[in-house]
Amino acid sequence: MEEVREILESDSMDTMQVNWEALDALVIDFANSERLIADSSAPSSSSSSSSSSYRWRRLICQIRHSIESGNIDSAIDLLRLHAPVVLDDRRLLFCLQKQKFIELLRKGTDEDRDSAINCARTSLATCALDAYPEAYEEFKHVLLAFIYDKDDQMSPVANEWCTKRRCEIAGLLSSVLRSYLHAYDPIFSMTLRYLISIHKGFCLRHGASSPISNLTERLLLEERDPPPVLQESSFEAPPFDEVDIQALAHAVELTRQGAVDSLKFARGDLYKAFQNELCRTRIDVSVLDELVHEYCIFRGILDILHPQEDDILNQHMSPNSTVASENELSENSAHVEGFQINTDTMSDQHAEMEVRYPSVAPALSEDCSTSITCQGADSKVVHRYRNAVAGERGKRKRWRGRDEDLEATLEVFAGTCAHEHNSNACSSCGNTLQNFKKSPLIHNLSQKLDKFEIVLGLNELTRKGMAAKVYEEINFLDPKFFILNPLLLFQLKQAEFFQHVNAGDHTSALKVASSHLGPLAAKDPAFLKPLKETLLVFLRPIQEPISKNLSFDALATSLQVAVGQRLGIEEPHLMKIIRATLHTHTEWFKLQMCKDQFEGLLWISSLKQPGSPLIGDALSNSPNDACTQGSSLVTMSSSNMRIPENGNTKETSSADIGCDENAILKVMEFLALPRADAIHLLVQYNGNAETVIQQIFA
Repeated sequence: MEEVREILESDSMDTMQVNWEALDALVIDFANSERLIADSSAPSSSSSSSSSSYRWRRLICQIRHSIESGNIDSAIDLLRLHAPVVLDDRRLLFCLQKQKFIELLRKGTDEDRDSAINCARTSLATCALDAYPEAYEEFKHVLLAFIYDKDDQMSPVANEWCTKRRCEIAGLLSSVLRSYLHAYDPIFSMTLRYLISIHKGFCLRHGASSPISNLTERLLLEERDPPPVLQESSFEAPPFDEVDIQALAHAVELTRQGAVDSLKFARGDLYKAFQNELCRTRIDVSVLDELVHEYCIFRGILDILHPQEDDILNQHMSPNSTVASENELSENSAHVEGFQINTDTMSDQHAEMEVRYPSVAPALSEDCSTSITCQGADSKVVHRYRNAVAGERGKRKRWRGRDEDLEATLEVFAGTCAHEHNSNACSSCGNTLQNFKKSPLIHNLSQKLDKFEIVLGLNELTRKGMAAKVYEEINFLDPKFFILNPLLLFQLKQAEFFQHVNAGDHTSALKVASSHLGPLAAKDPAFLKPLKETLLVFLRPIQEPISKNLSFDALATSLQVAVGQRLGIEEPHLMKIIRATLHTHTEWFKLQMCKDQFEGLLWISSLKQPGSPLIGDALSNSPNDACTQGSSLVTMSSSNMRIPENGNTKETSSADIGCDENAILKVMEFLALPRADAIHLLVQYNGNAETVIQQIFA
């Protein structure tokens, strides 16, 4: 127990190596799949499958909404129009007709009562004859709703009157439609569900508290959709491999019989059954969208401001805007949100600042002191970073948000919703524009924008391999930064060293090593070993490239997080969730002594492969020092999945401790135990499954 608590609270969780480039690809795929990003470009033919999946997911949402609101006729009409084969299942049709009968009675008018009688006579009774053996008895039972009031909790039909039945039926139809239409959620959404489920299970099993529980409890809901009903023909399915049954059962927390039924419904396809079960888990999409939005802004994927906010800010910064007085700009020192500005070095820059960034001027006379003092955070600094990311900013997307108007779904299928949405958006934008103009915090918005431009500019310079330039810029901004973050300094100069060696400039490489790496190792012996390994690069053959030692993408994000924290920009919550859940995923499968069969499908293996971490990464002791790794960009689409080949993760095999795989499966099957518990018992009884079972039942 104490060991597990140390795992959850240790720095190893905070310093879990993550390929943030892979996460970028997953997040972008999710945002595109859910139409969260405004993209003016026409959809390509390669995205047709993704567009189709989106339309089907919207249809499922509309059907769910109709049933949950009691509008059964609308749901049946949609099914007949877009998925008539689902209604061929008489059990589902009977379920819908029975709920329609109840909803007509619920309205309470004489006219609706007559409609209910007609429904029972023409639809419900005929469907009950051949739906399933118990259907006719259920039909006669539901007729009691004629004489028992809906508010009578003691009536024999209280369950039929309960509105919770709507949600159950809606969830059941969603599960069936999702599988039939292959309308699975984007990979990122499923990956997050899976990782959080394992994380919560790991913490619950060991009685430990989760450091991210405040986030995961909001994101992952307790409710799950009912499992899809089996077709009659599925009962003739051949026996399944016990390995698949146990893998599915423990991956998504099913009983063994539940896993068998799921495999039957998926016709033996383990990965399809896994996706069916994973998508049954409900997730709060509004919280998920917030996490994605925050992460995309931090990573420079999205513009920081909405289009209307950007227009207002540009208008506010125009030469016609009100500027600060000469007296305000002539002070020897001032503060801009925690940055102490030396105005002696910027006297010739005030005119440009007045014209370009007048919104910052009022803050120059404020005293928002913090423990950070950074030199030279003036308009030229901001302007320089704006120029550094000017090209990248042009590539940034605009956040559109989720269209929650479910009534527009039919127009989506008819292809006519675009114009109406744009009209609504323009009306909404107009209101946003007027409200923003009245906001008294426009100068704070400008300052926030400037800070993001600084960290994104540093990120871009680092990605381009301009290590020396990055060192100068950070020292100019905050002379204390590298004093407080020696590991980042070591990694930055180590990367610069590799650059010089790769270019054949050994003189410059040795100068970097003697000026920076050597003194760091002298101050902290922990740097001595990686310094020696760094110098070994000199002994490599000239023909052998050392580019694999360069990890500027990883270093760029590390510096972005650390500098951002110094500027008051918090690390995105999604990064905390991914780091913590990947860590517990690794620890969980160490206990299982096996490889996760689904990590390739969900791209967990890619998230754990940090491209080419620098040698100094092994020294990381704080979240500020190594919050990011990874350099290889993963391009993928949820509509065109493939399972990547991998396997560089070192895991202890059950065979290493004398446990046969068949024995483990036998104990898991007969005793309904998790894999780790089965292994623990087998170790006690010399790997003999029969002895373990006899001892338990003795």
